[in-house]
Amino acid sequence: MSIHPDPKINRLNVLGKPMASCCFDPITGYFRNGFCHTAATDLGQHTVCAQMSAEFLNFSQKIGNDLITPVPEVGFPGLQPGDFWCICVTRWVEAYQSEVAPRIKLDACHQSVLSYVPLNILMEYAVE
Repeated sequence: MSIHPDPKINRLNVLGKPMASCCFDPITGYFRNGFCHTAATDLGQHTVCAQMSAEFLNFSQKIGNDLITPVPEVGFPGLQPGDFWCICVTRWVEAYQSEVAPRIKLDACHQSVLSYVPLNILMEYAVE
């Protein structure tokens, strides 16, 4: 885990501290920099650093977002249980409502997640 060195890019996490990295292998994030940073162009708001579980991967695939199958032409390796990945906050909420929400790295989740999910609920799913 690391803190992004560029203060212009770095943002705060849900704990009010500088965001930690989510994952570099496979490289994740809307910007593919290992962080769950976001921007106005990130329509899905890939701001939740989630640890993949078989239940979540299957749930996501069934509702139209296949994170399991590799897509080499865009550099997507496909995910396996245990991998960390920046997912859309609304997908995490859907999974939570369906009781298949994956565990998360709190220090790598963008502070904007708090607009969708209260901190006390996020803390119940923390991996650390």
